[in-house]
Amino acid sequence: TLQWETLGRQFVEYEQVAPFLIPEEQQRRLLDFLPLFLKVWEESTGVIVFPNIQLLASEVSKLLTKEIKKNLNGKPAEEARLALEQLLQQKGETKDGHLLLKSVYLLSQTDMRTMWNIIGSGLPAALMQCLYLFFTFPLKKTRDDEKTSEDDTQTQEMLVKIMINMYREEQGVEELLAADKLQSLIIATASLWDQCSHSWKVPAGRVLRTISKAQTKNSIVYLQAVDCIKIAIQNLFKLTDTLPACDVCEAASIVLCFVKDSYPISSALLTEFENNDGYQLLLKILLRCEGLQQNEGDPYLDEILDMLTCLTTCGKNELKVSGNIVHPQLPHFNFERTRSSGMTVKNLQAFQVLQSVFQKSNDQHLCRRILAAIGTIWAWDTVNFFLLEWTLQPINQFTDIIHFKPHPVQVQFFRLVESIVLDLSYVPHEILKKIQYLIKENVVPFCTLTALRCLLSMTKKDLLFSDIFRDSGLLGLLLALLRKQAKILRKSAGTHPPGLEEGTEKELNAVMLKMVAALTAGCVRNAVVLKDYGMVPYIKIFLDEECYRSATLSILEQLSVINYEEYMSIIIGALCSSTQGELHLKLDLLKSLLRILESPKSHSAFRTCSGFNGLLSLLSDMEGALQDPPSGLWAAVGQNCILELVFYTLQGITAALQLDPVNSNFFQRNGLFEKMAEDLESLGCFWTQGEWQIPLSLEKTRTFAEFLDAAFCSSEPFPMWLKNCIWILNFLDHMVKGTLHLESYFKERKPEMREASGDDQEGPQGQEERPGNKLLASAYRLWGNCVIVHPGAVCVMVRLLPKLYKEGHSQLSQEIQCAVVDHIQSLVKSEKSRQVMCGSGLLSTIITSCQDAFHNESHPLHLPLTRVFEKLASQAIEPNVLR
Repeated sequence: TLQWETLGRQFVEYEQVAPFLIPEEQQRRLLDFLPLFLKVWEESTGVIVFPNIQLLASEVSKLLTKEIKKNLNGKPAEEARLALEQLLQQKGETKDGHLLLKSVYLLSQTDMRTMWNIIGSGLPAALMQCLYLFFTFPLKKTRDDEKTSEDDTQTQEMLVKIMINMYREEQGVEELLAADKLQSLIIATASLWDQCSHSWKVPAGRVLRTISKAQTKNSIVYLQAVDCIKIAIQNLFKLTDTLPACDVCEAASIVLCFVKDSYPISSALLTEFENNDGYQLLLKILLRCEGLQQNEGDPYLDEILDMLTCLTTCGKNELKVSGNIVHPQLPHFNFERTRSSGMTVKNLQAFQVLQSVFQKSNDQHLCRRILAAIGTIWAWDTVNFFLLEWTLQPINQFTDIIHFKPHPVQVQFFRLVESIVLDLSYVPHEILKKIQYLIKENVVPFCTLTALRCLLSMTKKDLLFSDIFRDSGLLGLLLALLRKQAKILRKSAGTHPPGLEEGTEKELNAVMLKMVAALTAGCVRNAVVLKDYGMVPYIKIFLDEECYRSATLSILEQLSVINYEEYMSIIIGALCSSTQGELHLKLDLLKSLLRILESPKSHSAFRTCSGFNGLLSLLSDMEGALQDPPSGLWAAVGQNCILELVFYTLQGITAALQLDPVNSNFFQRNGLFEKMAEDLESLGCFWTQGEWQIPLSLEKTRTFAEFLDAAFCSSEPFPMWLKNCIWILNFLDHMVKGTLHLESYFKERKPEMREASGDDQEGPQGQEERPGNKLLASAYRLWGNCVIVHPGAVCVMVRLLPKLYKEGHSQLSQEIQCAVVDHIQSLVKSEKSRQVMCGSGLLSTIITSCQDAFHNESHPLHLPLTRVFEKLASQAIEPNVLR
């Protein structure tokens, strides 16, 4: 603060004596003052306390202007340019020019009033003359000059910053018009770009763009009066044939800035641009940009495209078009309610340049930028899509040629088409017809694939598309193509013919199936069309390929609404014919079956199509699968996958029995619970090798819930066979209560992840893969006041009791047996449960299963089982059996 006060007093003294000094002395005093001023400035860290700063700015700016004019006066251009360089840089005996430049540079960054004083000094016109000379007349550099390049750069940066700070103000642009160098510099950029000073290209561009954004009515009149834009266009036409494309873009972007930025004030420069073939120039320049390396000239090319996009909204009159809305349309679409935001297309000439470039060029970057520009125009105003499509029809025409474009362009184009439906809620029928023809011709499979994905996305948006694509013939076309592919698959009999089932072709088949699945989802009429085409035998061929399976099952599930028996016949047949190694096929089929069994109407078809026997055969085929250690083919599968298959198989049986007395009676009457028990016994985790050892006296007893906790949620080591047994008993417990089909213990697998399942040799470990916590919580939730729904499942649990044994684990075996019996005892606590058990006619089966325990009073299970039957005695319907 003291330094600023001292400086302030010194400047006041200067002000007081200045009027009485000769100009040379006055100038010397000011120049002597400036080093002190700059030093204090640099030490003040931006805090300025100088009340006379505006006057100082005016004095310094006037002196700098005077020095510039003195160095320009009467000299040839090149000599003047050299003199200016020596003045402003730290060269020669005197450094006064550089001192003045640095002072103005710092003062121009203070406040607006100070800036106005600088502008009023005549400096804007003087610095424009400097910039013109620096840009237009490059100097040949010597080695000594190269050493000072860093100082040159600093001087250049200060000069440019001063100009930018001045010219961003309208007052600065008005002052600039006092010299005639603005139009000269603009024309020079359009004619001498290849001959100008390379180091001044970017600075000149920065300054001219700043002036462009601050144009005034007077500056526009000035540029129009000297035919600036006309001459620049003529010169650019010549440069376009000789210069590299990136250089032409850089020069043209400067001229186009003045055209675009002036339009909100006056249309004069745009009119001059249009009348002198400006759009033809842009088309020529843009087409020359084909094949540019990535990032080569990109900023200026992108700038031209952005400005051209903006010019599409520059016009005097709103476009008046009336299109014919083709129906049907989406329910919430109403063109009459479409309101304009003001950013509507009024200049079709500008848009035609974008359209023509896309049609004539196959350059990836150019085409993608133009598609992005079209998306931007649509985003400005929804009406723009209709204005363009009802006049120039860009998207309609692009569809005819899109298969010639690079793949990324195809993807972006169809996303744009997709947005017409998803964002504008409009159905472009004519465009969709052309896309359908593109699919039919299949000239470029990748393009066909991308087009189908686009239509698939639309179809999922609204059921209306199920009708549209059926009536247009697309559904029939897809069915015909799928029939052909199914025949190829059938002939190949599991082997892949070279080239047909790889890459894009395989993806195309998958998307066609997804499309048919989407068209039949919720649309019975389309499902009938598929059936009438005789496609069912062909569709089921795709089940064997995992990449097609999900969509294929979805189609078959839609067909089940028409004919449950046909669906059940296909699924049960596929399950029974699947090999031991086709584990994931079985899982996918079972999950599909579960979805259909949610409808009670399907239960009868499941029974008549031998569904129960089919599912039980899956268990039979898994004999020895849960042995510890695993052996044979099962060793490569992993026990988690095996348990998952057991789970979904039992889920399917439970779902088919649920609330269906006919199926329940059928299952029990045909001894299928006994069959299920035999199949579960044979899995390999239950004891099947002779008599038990002599019963031991148990040192400790745990409940079944505590076993669950110990097996899955604690660090206590448990043998694998016991863990597997507990899983299966838990499944059966949920089956008893009729809730197994509602449970979900296993994560959904993605097809691409399934190959890794073979590494799971020991079954799932930890809570993520094998959710012991979920299992335990589920058990706690359901073991309260439960009701027995399927008494036959109780029989299975009782029959498995003697099999809960393993040599070397006698103590643990008997402990888990007692825990299970106690749990069964808890199941018959309620009167309703006892009624169900006694009314089932299965008590004799239970007694037979555990006759050793009943006959031997020293057996650990004797007392618990006796208590179970004591509870059932009050509801006895089979008194002889109970006796």
